[in-house]
Amino acid sequence: MKHRTVTIDPVTRIEGRAKITIWLDDRGDVKDAHFSVFDLRMFEKFLEGRPVEEAPQIVTRICGICPVSHHLASAKACDMLFDVEPTETGTLIRELMHMGQYIHSHSLHFFFLAGPDFFAKGREQGLLALIREKPEVAKKAIQVRKVGQKIVEKTGGRAIHPVTALPGGVTKKLSKKEVDEMAADLSSVEKDLRDLVNACKEGLLDKKKLMLNLDSQRSYYGSLLNNGDFNLYDGIMRIITSDGKIAEELSPNNYLTQIGERVEPWTYLKFPFYKKAGWPDGAYRVGPLARLNVAERIPTPEADREFTEFKSEFGKPAHNTLLYNWARLIELYYAVERAKEIVEHEKTAANDVRRPFKIKKGEGVGIIEAPRGTLIHHYAANDEGIIERANLIVATTQNNTHINRSVRDVAKRRIQSGRIDERVLNDIEVVVRAYDPCLSCSTHMSDQTDLEVAILNEDGERLKVLTR
Repeated sequence: MKHRTVTIDPVTRIEGRAKITIWLDDRGDVKDAHFSVFDLRMFEKFLEGRPVEEAPQIVTRICGICPVSHHLASAKACDMLFDVEPTETGTLIRELMHMGQYIHSHSLHFFFLAGPDFFAKGREQGLLALIREKPEVAKKAIQVRKVGQKIVEKTGGRAIHPVTALPGGVTKKLSKKEVDEMAADLSSVEKDLRDLVNACKEGLLDKKKLMLNLDSQRSYYGSLLNNGDFNLYDGIMRIITSDGKIAEELSPNNYLTQIGERVEPWTYLKFPFYKKAGWPDGAYRVGPLARLNVAERIPTPEADREFTEFKSEFGKPAHNTLLYNWARLIELYYAVERAKEIVEHEKTAANDVRRPFKIKKGEGVGIIEAPRGTLIHHYAANDEGIIERANLIVATTQNNTHINRSVRDVAKRRIQSGRIDERVLNDIEVVVRAYDPCLSCSTHMSDQTDLEVAILNEDGERLKVLTR
């Protein structure tokens, strides 16, 4: 048998475009597989030469799905750089905006991107199949997502690409009417949310065998924590080992001491890793499953009850990749509960929304938990407050090594002796979708980019390679 290459292009139901390439050996077994992304984003370069205070508005254009996370991580980096502490009201409004994004993003991903993998029957696995099979689930998911978008619009000035966060707080105060409207919206979807979570857990348990057997990787995990509590907006970053022991705790300004980045020639995604463990052993995972594995408690009642049930069912740390989907449901609960706490806080509608800041030279690092995992923004500015250097480490980038391992391992188990069908290829996509990769966020230039021109003959063999 001749060597064969199997390509899945594009990978469906993810944010952005990627392809999977699988190489078979002469027996028809999998030799290797890559998850490749070719979208090129250069926001670190776009930021150079711009005033630091403009960064929170520029970086929202990185992504239309999670612009709030970039907006807030950037604002937090500016806070540190200018040495300004946001007001309590400004911080509450920022966090409320963040919860709105979680409600929107997790609803979108679970119910419309990953959901068909668990709800759809027969050969059809897409969104239309889910709507036919579970129309009530789709309708309720749309209502929950709508509430998240309305919160972002009220707190961020826009439902997409918000503009209100800046060093020292936010530019827009919330009126009592706006706060009351958000409180009413959140209360209106509580029953829908409970019904959705129960239906989704049922769908996941129906596929429990697939969920537990498709892909399981022991790995390091990383996320923010606040005194051991689950927290999506602030805290220190904790990295744990595959058996749950604390490996490292990092404050934002020293992340570079323990996080390194590697590049490969076949993708624009970098490969971050935990330096003490080295490459590739130090590759770690972030996102919903990682956050549950790292957290000791969840400080809202319904989410913590679900968290306790999750630990009882799957252990801690849990390693099965498809459990990212279950973890997303728990986080959706937390986002709604935390948003309710914020709108009920007496300071949320106060007038004191920001503190003044002075332009100065310095460096600032902002870390936040984006829906897909830990997000880091790092800026260095000169005396005039102009950005001279910027670095972004994005959630999907941090998961990149394990996405590739998941693709390779599932392919090796499911493809043997050259036997391939649509179900096998779909299972490979299912494991990618569990990570909820956001590719427009995650592709960045390395400091040194080589240009390679390959001259091939008609059989595809390389005759000559020129590099610069």
